[in-house]
Amino acid sequence: MSKQLTVEILELFPHQGEWTEADYFNLPDTNHFIELSEGRLVVLDMPTYSHQKAVVKLFKAMDAFVEENALGEVLIAPLPVRLWHGKIREPDIVFMAASHEDRITEDYWGVPDLVVEVISRSTAQTDRSEKFVEYAQAGVSEYWLVDIAKGTIEVFTLERGAYILLGRWGPGEIAHSGLLTGFEVAVEAVVG
Repeated sequence: MSKQLTVEILELFPHQGEWTEADYFNLPDTNHFIELSEGRLVVLDMPTYSHQKAVVKLFKAMDAFVEENALGEVLIAPLPVRLWHGKIREPDIVFMAASHEDRITEDYWGVPDLVVEVISRSTAQTDRSEKFVEYAQAGVSEYWLVDIAKGTIEVFTLERGAYILLGRWGPGEIAHSGLLTGFEVAVEAVVG
């Protein structure tokens, strides 16, 4: 009986490749991070302790800087980010400049000015390839990759539609933003 019930529940939802934004936004509340890409739902692995610790440390530093300088707003996942119609991602940290507050809706954010992804084993390929290209295509001005395993922070800035490496910093070094002028953070304070 329970196997039949599972099949019946699954039939209530679209098949992979057929999901729309309307379907995505009508999903029931869940404690999972779910993205929409090319009509497919992408259920992300639950973040690890070290992943979340790095997210919180960087978020606190970035949020304090942005708030102190009245630059806009910084939030953390879960928060759907609509890059374009049918492409919704859940970056770990996002910054939206005050001048772009019109991109913020109650259900999702439009293209943010800065995105941070904290790399984990299960997301490394996507963060460095698919999302790298997608964020550039969408016009995200700055992309940070925090690699806990390597103890590095990489910052890329958007120039003529492509990301250029601003810097790659490791232990004992200070990472900084090109977009948030004056914002810097010790790598060990985030990944240490």
